[in-house]
Amino acid sequence: MDTQHPSVPPRARSRFTGNTHPNRGRHTGGLIHEHTRHNDRFTVIGNHLTQHPDLSLLAIGLGCHIQSLPPGARIDIKSLAARFTEGAARIAGALRELEDHGYLRRERQRIPDGRIVTRTISCNQPGRRAGASEAAPSGPPARRTATAPQPRPARRATLPAVPKPAYPAPALLQAAGDLLAGLRRTDPRLLLSATDTEHLAPGVAAWLEREVTPGAIRHALTGDLPPEPLVRPAALLAHRLAARIPPLPPFRAPEAPPAVRHPLRTCEGCERAFRAPEPGRCRDCRTDHRNHPTE
Repeated sequence: MDTQHPSVPPRARSRFTGNTHPNRGRHTGGLIHEHTRHNDRFTVIGNHLTQHPDLSLLAIGLGCHIQSLPPGARIDIKSLAARFTEGAARIAGALRELEDHGYLRRERQRIPDGRIVTRTISCNQPGRRAGASEAAPSGPPARRTATAPQPRPARRATLPAVPKPAYPAPALLQAAGDLLAGLRRTDPRLLLSATDTEHLAPGVAAWLEREVTPGAIRHALTGDLPPEPLVRPAALLAHRLAARIPPLPPFRAPEAPPAVRHPLRTCEGCERAFRAPEPGRCRDCRTDHRNHPTE
């Protein structure tokens, strides 16, 4: 059995096997590198990020940008959206991808004034923390067994179903998506990806269709959240949307049009005031006139 080098990370598993990768094999054209050595202002980034088989191109680019920033830089959605043109929803989805694959993690810490804040930590090698490597042993290298490859992150389970609006108008779904995107301002743990927002938006639209105000929906989704970290915030919101949805408002029949109010007239028989569309006799005088036409 060969001697293993513990400092060498195992090769990431790829969806391409053998020589099926499009960048392998002999090519007559394609990419040519023209490299110049960097002496300052550069960042070392692993190919496991830049060539990740499951991350989107936006997530890879955002991950590289975050790793190049100095400590203390702001990488919240608002700051990143002000720096780039992709928009808050797409940036939120890319951050969620990086978090799902271990390149970002969030930790709640108590600062000296007693407040609890959420710190975002960038990991250039997911699964390995700074200072965790062991010193190299002296003497001849020990014979080690082969290291098992790191498993790929498990696929996220399907989210619970949410209610659907009877009339999913684009404006209604847009209002629902905006409400969901704003939940993170109430609780940072409710940062949703673009995919999660698209799944949950019809459920919020069904509440809006039931004449529930946005403030009441926000309170129903964010009230009484557990104090511990939320493993799957989108699943919790989907459950609340389905379990707490209010009934449809009662049917309201259209109101009858108001009766026409005629002007006051002076009866030509008794000079009593009465309402009628045209001048003439009141009802009593008309009855007497019919009974005694000669009078």
